[in-house]
Amino acid sequence: MEKFENSIERLIDVVILKLPAIAIALIILVVGRYLIGLALRIIERRFERRNVDRSIRSFLSSLIKFSLYCLLLLTVASTMGIQTTSFIAALSAFGLAVGLALQGSLSNFAGGVLILLFRPFEVGDYISSNNGSEGSVDRIDILYTTLISGEGIRVFSPNGTLANSVIKNFTKIISRRFQFIVGISYDDNIKEAKETIEKLINADERILKTPTPEIFVSELADSAVNLTIRGWVNKDQFWTTHNEMQERIKLALDEKGISIPYPQTEMHIKSDGTILASIPKKNQSND
Repeated sequence: MEKFENSIERLIDVVILKLPAIAIALIILVVGRYLIGLALRIIERRFERRNVDRSIRSFLSSLIKFSLYCLLLLTVASTMGIQTTSFIAALSAFGLAVGLALQGSLSNFAGGVLILLFRPFEVGDYISSNNGSEGSVDRIDILYTTLISGEGIRVFSPNGTLANSVIKNFTKIISRRFQFIVGISYDDNIKEAKETIEKLINADERILKTPTPEIFVSELADSAVNLTIRGWVNKDQFWTTHNEMQERIKLALDEKGISIPYPQTEMHIKSDGTILASIPKKNQSND
């Protein structure tokens, strides 16, 4: 009984000695909680002004709140004289181990944060990237972005790779340029072919007048004179115009008697140094 009383007395003495530190720690705890709440409200308003995605907003708010409260508790414990060095070291080692184990996932997470913050694309946009991903954006998650390809295939692209690649967003544009190459025979009239194509382009109301459409000789190839045709259309009419114009140009050139030649090479058959025949050989056919 006497030992118990002595223990109680020593505990009371320790508490009395620690009262100033405890009082300061309580003040830090109260003020710290108020400051954390204020900081979280400011951050939330900032997220709303920048229209940050709700999923990333909730996650970042929780992460910031957890970090601030951990810092507050460590400060309070240190003020009361509790040694926190070993705890911090253990926490750092644990964080390092988790980071090494989840290196790929953390890269995807960081990429997802960047995508949701800076919004190079949104749900519904049609994008392509130099990592091979292409399609309409169906969903943006923390680790992966889900795309629907032109064939209807669901593609899951890691955000880490996607965020570090060159992204083409076809939805954000207003107009888009089409271009294709038509080869005509060396025996055909270049001026007549250009005028025929120009009439088709001018007659199509979908093709914009500004920038001015272009038709020019781009190459004197082995088997044909290549004409390059360029024009601008509204993005919603790009594919229909692109495909229909090729068919119309082919039919119009056929009516004018302007041929689109096959790529071909000449094969010479020799025997004893004497040329017996010179036979044009087609590289490909329409079959």
